[in-house]
Amino acid sequence: MNQTGIDTVAPVERQRWWRRGWVLWTGAAFVLVAIAGALMVEWGLRQLQPMLRKKVVESLSAKFHSPVELDRFELSMRKGVIVRGGGLRILYLAGPTKPDARQNAPPMVVVDSFEFGTDWRELLRPTTRIVDVKVHGVTVNIPPKEERGPLMPDDPKEKGQGKLSITVDRIECTDAKVTLETIKPGKKPLEFEISSVVLTDVGAKKPLNYTAVLRNPKPVGDVRSTGHFGPWQRDNPRDTPIDGDYEFTHADLSSIHGLGGMLSSTGKYEGTLGAIAVDGAAEVPEFRLDISDHSLPMRTEFNAVVDGTTGDVRLDRVKARLGRSELTATGSVTRATGAPGHTTDLHAVMEKGRIEDMLALAMKGNPALMRGALATKVHVVVPPGPVSVSKKVRLDGTFAIHDALLNNVKMQQELDAMSERAQGKPKLANAQDAAVVGSSMSGTFSQADAVMQIPELNYQMPGAQVTMSGQIELIGSTYEFHGKVRTEATASQMTTGWKSLLLVPFDKLLKKNGAGVELPIKVTGTRSTYDLRLDFPHDTRAPAKLPTPAK
Repeated sequence: MNQTGIDTVAPVERQRWWRRGWVLWTGAAFVLVAIAGALMVEWGLRQLQPMLRKKVVESLSAKFHSPVELDRFELSMRKGVIVRGGGLRILYLAGPTKPDARQNAPPMVVVDSFEFGTDWRELLRPTTRIVDVKVHGVTVNIPPKEERGPLMPDDPKEKGQGKLSITVDRIECTDAKVTLETIKPGKKPLEFEISSVVLTDVGAKKPLNYTAVLRNPKPVGDVRSTGHFGPWQRDNPRDTPIDGDYEFTHADLSSIHGLGGMLSSTGKYEGTLGAIAVDGAAEVPEFRLDISDHSLPMRTEFNAVVDGTTGDVRLDRVKARLGRSELTATGSVTRATGAPGHTTDLHAVMEKGRIEDMLALAMKGNPALMRGALATKVHVVVPPGPVSVSKKVRLDGTFAIHDALLNNVKMQQELDAMSERAQGKPKLANAQDAAVVGSSMSGTFSQADAVMQIPELNYQMPGAQVTMSGQIELIGSTYEFHGKVRTEATASQMTTGWKSLLLVPFDKLLKKNGAGVELPIKVTGTRSTYDLRLDFPHDTRAPAKLPTPAK
């Protein structure tokens, strides 16, 4: 208070409090306005969501000429424009050729959930840009070709009219399944399970980039692929371009009954959806069949054409190396008629093979019965079905084996002795240093139900020729053959001393068709053993075993 008695402090304090109050009231007003704005936005969103949901359903319905259902639709504007939804069902992705073509059929497209967003400014531009779209749980059911119209059909009402232009930077889809249905009797739908797929640079009139991870059903393994797809050809989807690279890893061949080993494959592909040219290579470090306890390394290079709409494969060239054996093949893998699964049909030629490789895969026992060079031509058919591959595979072909040697030393020595006797050198047959002889074989064969039939087998070694027929049971690793042996030497020339003199009168009796001796024989064995005897079918006595070298 001053000398006049007037309080000068109060007006200053009142002024300060007034300023503070004004700030507080202004702030409160802004808060109230913000709250009111938020409430208005919330109210507006609540009013806008049903209208937008209805617009989305109507647009999709008009686009696909199909009923559309949408269970959930949410709109948020807190950070730009965010749209979330789920339970989307589109009955027709391809309009039916007749109204009752798909009565009681499942929707062609089902989406569990989706989310995408954009900025307010993008809505004001001629082309709206959406940065990211996330889709989860997609099921696509494509009806048989005979029951559908063109995929993604044009709407004649839209021609000549402006369209809302939208570009999408990235679409991420997880847990998807595509099913191509068929009306052919006995054929099951073709199904593709996709773990994830990422699409970038998505546009209607240009190819899109994609990265996909698929779970291959048989053999079970992961396929990762990157490439380009499109633009979509509405009039004929088979003509839609596609290209890329793939990597197939951790493919467990044991998921195919009868096979074993872990496969890996890489390659590239290009073409159209109806004819995809694939160049690739595959490797199985320990390939095996269930009828044997041996494995061999296998590596293949191949050129194939895949029909992406049916899953059928045409194998133009397959070059494989199995152990030390090399082969080439052509053929096909097609969906079977009358049974689920695929039929493999191959024509294979092996010019540089090893018989020990084939025996190791086909029969138990270590080591294999023999070793030698193998050449063969074979027609291979593997029908569908749950039976083991080794049991259901069907083979028909010819073979030739050169420079064959028995892996059992004792058995090879007995064979060497037989050769010396057949050449009329019985003294060498009894020597420890008898020459080691290689054999050659040729013939025809067929296989079914894990039993190999050999109706014609020609066996040659120095001094003797053998013609036989018989069969090999692959599962039991047993074999039995019947035939005849023809030698260069006569009976008396195949032995020495008094035995030779006793056999001289029988030389003329045993000579036949220019051979020194012609006798019926029987060969049986299991795995790595064999038993060679004379075979007189009308003799009730035990068959005589052919002579072996003296100990």
